[in-house]
Amino acid sequence: MTTHFEFWDYFIFIAYAVLILGVGLWVSRDKDGHQKNAEDYFLASKSLPWWAIGASLIAANISAEQFIGMSGSGFALGLAIASYEWMAAITLIIVGKYFLPIFIEKGLYTIPEFVEKRFSTNLKTILAVFWIALYVFVNLASVLYLGSLALETIMGIPMIYGVIGLALFAAAYSLYGGLSAVAWTDVIQVIFLVLGGLVTTYIALNTVSGGEGVISGIKTVYEATPERFAMIFDETNAYYDKLPGIGVLVGGMWVANLYYWGFNQYIIQRTLAAKSLKESQKGILLAAFLKLIIPVIVVVPGIAAYVMINDPEIMARLGDSALHNLPSLEQADKAYPWLLQFLPTGMKGVAFAALAAAIVSSLASMLNSTSTIFTMDIYKQYINPNASDKATVNVGRLSAAVALVIGGIMAPLLGGIDQAFQFIQEYTGIVSPGILAVFILGLFWKKTTNKAAIVGALVSIPIALYFKVAPNGWSTASIFVDVPFMDQMGYTLLLTMGVIALVSYMQHKGADDEKGIIITKESFKTSPLFNIGAFAVLLIVAALYASFWN
Repeated sequence: MTTHFEFWDYFIFIAYAVLILGVGLWVSRDKDGHQKNAEDYFLASKSLPWWAIGASLIAANISAEQFIGMSGSGFALGLAIASYEWMAAITLIIVGKYFLPIFIEKGLYTIPEFVEKRFSTNLKTILAVFWIALYVFVNLASVLYLGSLALETIMGIPMIYGVIGLALFAAAYSLYGGLSAVAWTDVIQVIFLVLGGLVTTYIALNTVSGGEGVISGIKTVYEATPERFAMIFDETNAYYDKLPGIGVLVGGMWVANLYYWGFNQYIIQRTLAAKSLKESQKGILLAAFLKLIIPVIVVVPGIAAYVMINDPEIMARLGDSALHNLPSLEQADKAYPWLLQFLPTGMKGVAFAALAAAIVSSLASMLNSTSTIFTMDIYKQYINPNASDKATVNVGRLSAAVALVIGGIMAPLLGGIDQAFQFIQEYTGIVSPGILAVFILGLFWKKTTNKAAIVGALVSIPIALYFKVAPNGWSTASIFVDVPFMDQMGYTLLLTMGVIALVSYMQHKGADDEKGIIITKESFKTSPLFNIGAFAVLLIVAALYASFWN
C-alpha cells in the first residue's frame, strides 16, 4: 500500500481528462451551416433527454463540498448529515411536480427571468446581481478551494497551482460549448463520480473489517460508533446547533433544499433544456433515486475514517503512512483526501478521477449559469438589448471567464475553514429564505405584489442577520435569539412571508395582482411513471429515517 500516485494512477486520471475534454469539445463544435445561437449555448438547443438531465443534475450538485465537506461532516457528526441528500430526493419530486410545469410553460432561460414576468424588471435585476455574486464569491471560490485542498493533500500540489489547473480544466470545454458541452460531459462525469466513490467506500469498509468485506465493515463501524448513525439529534448532542433534531424534518432543511433545487440557476437550467416537460420530470425522478445512494459514497467514508483513526490496530496495519495528513475533529475535511491515500494502485486513479469529475462538473455548471444570468438578465437588458446571437454567445463566454478568474483569486482566501459543507450552507442560509419566500408566494398566491416582493427580499436579510449575530441574552423578550442556523432559516422564511403577505394586502386590499399566475389542476398533472417513482422515493426515505432515527 502506497500513499503516492504510480503509473496506472496517472494513466487512468489522464485518460479520464482526455475523454472529458474530447467529448466536451466534440459536442461543442458548430454544426455545418449553423452558428450557435443563445438557445444552443445557454439551453443546449432544448434537446436534452431524461437520462442526460438526471445525470447532469447530480454531477452539477455533487462537488468537492460533498466529497470533502460532507465526508468531513460525516467524520465529525455522523450519518445525520445525510439528511441533506435524502430530503433532497423528496424535494426533487416536489420541484418536478409543482415548479417545473410553470417554468417550462413560460419558456424561461433563467430564474431571474421568471421574476421579471411575475413581478418586475427591478426585482429581477436585484436578484440577478445577488446570484452572480453568490456563484462567484461563494460557490465557485469554495469548489476551487476544496478541490485544490484535495490535490494538495493527496499529490502535494501547492494550492495556487491546483486552483489554476482545475479552473483551466473546467474552462477548456465549458466556455466554448456552453450548456450542451456541460450536460453531455456530465453523463460521463457522473459514472466516474459514482463508481469512484463506491471504490473508496468499499476500500474504507474493507480496511475497517480487516479484509472481511463491506458487510462486515458496516457492522464493525456501527458497533464501534453507534452514536454516529443517529439521524435525529437531541439537545444534548454537541452538533445539535448544526442539525437541530426534528427541526431538520419540519424546519429549515426545507428552506435550503427548496431554494437549492427549485430556484438555483445552475441546477434548474438543466431541466429548462429538456425536450419536453415529461422528459424533464423523468430526469428529475432519476436524480431523486441517485440522491438516495449519494450518502453511501460521501458520508459513510467519513464515518469509516473516524473509526480507523481511533482504532490502534487498524492504524498499525496501515503503517507510518497513516500518520500523513491525519484528520481530526478540528480538521474533519481532511477525512476523504486521507482515505484516498490508501487505495491500491489503479484504484487511486479511479477515485481521484471521481473527485475531479465532481469538482470540474460543478465548476462548469456554475460558470455556464453565471454567464447565462449575466448575459440574458444584465447585458441584454441594460447594455445591448439588440445584441446578435454571435455577440450574445461571445459575451457569455467572456463573462464566464471573468467569473472564473475572480473565483480563483478568492479561493485561497477560504483557507482555514473547517466542515466547508456546513460553512456554505450556513452563509447561503442568510439569503435563501427571503428568495424562497418571494418565489413560493409569487408562484402560488396570486395576491402577491411586486412592491411586497421587493420589501420582503430586502427585509429578509436583516431578519436573518439578527438571528445570526445577536448574542445570547441580547434580547430577553425574544425566543428567536441564539437558535441553530437551520431553525433561523425556518423563522426567517415565515417572518418574510408574513411581511410579503401584509404589504400585499395593504397595497391591494386582498385583490389579486395583475401578474398573478393562474393555476389549475391540469397544471400539475403527472404521468403514472412519475407518480409511481415518486411514491417509491417517499417510501425509501421513510424507511431510512425509521431505521436510523436515533
